[in-house]
Amino acid sequence: MSPRLVLLDPGVLADFLADAQREYAACTPELPPRSWAVLLGRFVDDGMRVERVRFATNIRETDEAVLQEFDAAIIPRFGACYANGRRGYWCEPRELLRITAEAEAEGLEVLGSIHLHPDWHRIGPPHERSLRVSQEPTPMDRHLFQGAGWPLNMILYLERREGRLYHALGAWAPPNAATPDAGCRALSLHFGMPELERVAER
Repeated sequence: MSPRLVLLDPGVLADFLADAQREYAACTPELPPRSWAVLLGRFVDDGMRVERVRFATNIRETDEAVLQEFDAAIIPRFGACYANGRRGYWCEPRELLRITAEAEAEGLEVLGSIHLHPDWHRIGPPHERSLRVSQEPTPMDRHLFQGAGWPLNMILYLERREGRLYHALGAWAPPNAATPDAGCRALSLHFGMPELERVAER
């Protein structure tokens, strides 16, 4: 049975939230913010529990094979905006192997990844402001989720409203290989609550 829900204590994402906010604050219309990390945890009953977040080196702009993949397959299929090297993330394979080995040593598994979507319709270049995004997967996301095959793919959406940042989270299963155009199945997010201190009976 495929996992249908995600268990998560809010503090687990603290480092990722901080990185995403730094990226958002430093971005320009020409240099989109990007933040990506690996999610580690365990399978529990009908769901997954996220317990760790690990950052990894991005080779999107430096690896020749990755550049060729974008030129030959990604840009023609998903649009010229992906010619910008700040669009997309490609994890360095040896680093991913190291993260996987370290997770296994702790009794954890690589469940998937999390990445940032900004309110690009507000902060992007004028010619891209019709490209509204959210915590839902874009066509490019669906392509990458299917290729990775991880059971958990989370998207953090950041937007500025009334002078402050707000965020929304989405969690998604990858598209079914047999029907990739059907999209991604939403996973239910369940956030841990702090335990209340028990009051001793008098």
